[in-house]
Amino acid sequence: MTPIHTLHILNKAPEHPRSVACMGALMPGDALLLTENAVLALAAQCSTLAGIRVYALAPDVAARGLGQCTGEAALVDYPAMVDLTAQAQNVISW
Repeated sequence: MTPIHTLHILNKAPEHPRSVACMGALMPGDALLLTENAVLALAAQCSTLAGIRVYALAPDVAARGLGQCTGEAALVDYPAMVDLTAQAQNVISW
């Protein structure tokens, strides 16, 4: 698996200022993990982020009824979330 430069873990809804700041901070080689209300971006955002791998926490996607709206995002469970943090050189929680 390709190493992750920075894993951005976002838990805020798309309209939250911290979500906007996170999206602006993403760089090629980074990865974005959507958790909690941040998974709502899957339904609102149709475009992909160039050079950014996007993951979404499966239980949060299911809890919000977005099972078919994942787009390019890979669904991950809690053990896979831990694996992502171990692969990343840096982790930022937004």
